[in-house]
Amino acid sequence: MGDMLTSGTEYEAARTIWNGAVTSRPLAVLRCATTADVQAGVRAAGEKGLPLSVRGGGHDWAGRALTDGGLTLDLSPMRRVSVDPATAVATVAGGATSADVAAAAQRAGLVAVTGTAGSVGMAGLTLGGGYGPLSGRFGLAADNLLSADVVLADGTSVTADEERDPELLWALRGGGGNFGVVTSMRIRLHAVPTILAGMIMFGSDVLPELEESLLRGPDELTVQAGFITAPTGGSALFVAPTWCGEPEAGTKVLQRLTELGEPLTAQFGPTTMPDQLAQIDAMFPAGRHVEIGARTVTGLDRTVQEILLDAADAKTSPLSAISLHSLHGAAARVPADATAFRNRTPHLMVETIAVWEPGDPAEDRHRAWVRKTDRLPGGYPNLLGPGDAERTAAAFGPNAERLLSAKKRYDPELVFHAPGRL
Repeated sequence: MGDMLTSGTEYEAARTIWNGAVTSRPLAVLRCATTADVQAGVRAAGEKGLPLSVRGGGHDWAGRALTDGGLTLDLSPMRRVSVDPATAVATVAGGATSADVAAAAQRAGLVAVTGTAGSVGMAGLTLGGGYGPLSGRFGLAADNLLSADVVLADGTSVTADEERDPELLWALRGGGGNFGVVTSMRIRLHAVPTILAGMIMFGSDVLPELEESLLRGPDELTVQAGFITAPTGGSALFVAPTWCGEPEAGTKVLQRLTELGEPLTAQFGPTTMPDQLAQIDAMFPAGRHVEIGARTVTGLDRTVQEILLDAADAKTSPLSAISLHSLHGAAARVPADATAFRNRTPHLMVETIAVWEPGDPAEDRHRAWVRKTDRLPGGYPNLLGPGDAERTAAAFGPNAERLLSAKKRYDPELVFHAPGRL
């Protein structure tokens, strides 16, 4: 069995995750370097009746990587990523981050479908769906999952792919991490001519003009937009496009985005996925206190605009932000029942991110600000919190019943029971 930590410097490091507001103290943390370590940990938790949690990247804002008084399986020692350039497939260990995967793919002349931040665990991102800058062309991270090695609730290890246990693979493609511990997975990589990306800043009056680019642009273009604090103070609308296709065409498309209004700043050019992920990590470093809300809308009608603009103007911390993640193109052409992730109608996932420094006396105000977007519908289960159980079930829609059946089959004793998940 791997190292069991119950106190001391290593224990404190293992229980310190991205969101500094999370103070959970597991009874013990098991540092897992192998599948056998994970199996031993799962069995030990069952024998002793301990609540069990799994830490991959430790980036879940709600702190579900830790459990008070329970056993946390820390997969951070399991970060190996190997790439087969001939098949364009990466084998990713359970503790690898998105940055680890992007770097390995880059070295092979390929790209991986990740989220927007490099410090996020690749497994957790993929199991929850995974919106990202390449989703318009290549689908969600979950759509690129080919197979997974999973330690189940009884400690056995199985492989889920299209031939061996396709039902478990279906559930893992967007159904969350409550079916077992993914110790390794195979994901599809892609070759692209170039990646162009950048940042354009506008005044808020440009918001209505963004809908076409966000939801109906070419597959090669995925645009993230939202509101951040401008360098001069106040709120500014950011537009962060990513183009993964022929460079001359991409330059023209990105140039047209600057013409939606009078840009405050505009810069874009060639980049790599590792560099792009690192920029987001720099904007949202570990240790600050965070609360997140997630909703989904099918467009930017007047009501949605009013809610977003009101929330942007009411920000209680200059570190907070609102981000609009687009699902369109290839991600929207996957049948709704083909994976556990159901919402394939072109839409925007609205992520309301309250961020403040430790010790800030206005913590309650910052948390309350997140609820400024509660009037919006829908939700993204990977970002919904323990109090959003109804929205979580609604997000899965008719797929929820099939997911619950899978849960009864693979984990009838509810060994894996992260709050806020099916």
